[in-house]
Amino acid sequence: QVQLVESGGGLVQAGGSLRLSCAASGRTFSSGSMGWFRQAPGKEREFVATISSSGRTTYYADSVKGRATISRDNAKNTVYLQMSSLKPEDTAVYYCAARHTAFASDNARLYDYWGQGTQVTVSS
Repeated sequence: QVQLVESGGGLVQAGGSLRLSCAASGRTFSSGSMGWFRQAPGKEREFVATISSSGRTTYYADSVKGRATISRDNAKNTVYLQMSSLKPEDTAVYYCAARHTAFASDNARLYDYWGQGTQVTVSS
């Protein structure tokens, strides 16, 4: 079992930055890939970024490419999402997800565990 707890969300002005963190419990954290997804009001959950178990492979949604960086610290059982040049359309609840497989994936259906989410609101 893996439990995920996100933090770092909040209210930020357009153009600003923030870093989301996802703390994981469970012995299998370092062997599995991780992902960040988000869901805006009235919209479906969408992929943001993913990172392989080793951290060497990352993928990003086109909407955040160049503005987001996903990273992980396996010693701390934590994955991060650094976002900059934030836009109002980035407003959403951001979810951390984990899967047992080492390979990164942008497919939400392949993830085994999900956090409760953290709200990010970007004001114009």
